[in-house]
Amino acid sequence: MVEQLVLLLKAARPRQSLKNLSLLTGLIFSGWLFIPEKFWTAVTALVFFSLLTGSVYIFNDLLDLESDRKHPFKKKRPLASGKLSIPLALFTSLSGFFISLFLGWSLSFFLFLGMVGYLLLQFIYSFWLKKQPIIDVITIAFGFIIRVYAGAAVIGAHLNVWLLLCIISFALFLAIGKRRSELTLLQGQSASRQVLGRYPEKLLDVYTAMFANTTWLTYALFTFMFPAFTFSGKALTLLSILPSTFHSEKWLMLTIPLVIYGVMRYLHLIYETNQGESPAEILTSDKPMMITVSLWALLVVAILYGLS
Repeated sequence: MVEQLVLLLKAARPRQSLKNLSLLTGLIFSGWLFIPEKFWTAVTALVFFSLLTGSVYIFNDLLDLESDRKHPFKKKRPLASGKLSIPLALFTSLSGFFISLFLGWSLSFFLFLGMVGYLLLQFIYSFWLKKQPIIDVITIAFGFIIRVYAGAAVIGAHLNVWLLLCIISFALFLAIGKRRSELTLLQGQSASRQVLGRYPEKLLDVYTAMFANTTWLTYALFTFMFPAFTFSGKALTLLSILPSTFHSEKWLMLTIPLVIYGVMRYLHLIYETNQGESPAEILTSDKPMMITVSLWALLVVAILYGLS
């Protein structure tokens, strides 16, 4: 029984819960990260949403059993390999749907709406949209938007439109990168994912370049449009006595080089090692990427909360 529980946890793909960190976007960029009530409400929403997405992954594996068994890597998953009991997986998935939705409702009606919307989107995606080229990656991006809005709504945070556009571009960049790597890995085995056969390699290269550019450009515009800072923070009060040569109202723009490097590093991994097939694995295993993301997060928090 313990082995089955471990396999269930693997089928829920906890590493993929990194995507749900997007629920904290509104919390961080609204300046409410260190307000206990807001922080714990957002984190609770993150946990409930992660329960829902884990249940969705298990359900999707049940639907994709045959195609996953033809995939060089997915065939090793608990369900595709035959190690995990199908009835147990189905019961766990359905239970996860109802429990997560009930918990979401108990926390916030808007979180509940976001979770219902995400669940419906995943059902439509699994049965139809994932077979439609272009629409499939747009659907993935829309899933990120639902997460961001659900996390912001649960604490009543405002979302900057440029930040929203950056998130859309970033989500499309990851989705297209995933398709690009899959196409390389599954050459001659495209039957495991029919939609790949409708993506010419050159077209995917164009899409990849397009969304790589829009990702860092929209982020740069977001940092430029971000409200001006005042020198009242304890950590950087020294800046207020420095010559005006060193003054700037756009300190968040300091993080742009890290974003550019992150995009370039991701492209490097896609084209050199075909690792884009699993974005979450890249973010948790590639040391340069992990360092870049960590530095970006620390710098964003230091700027947003050290200057205010």
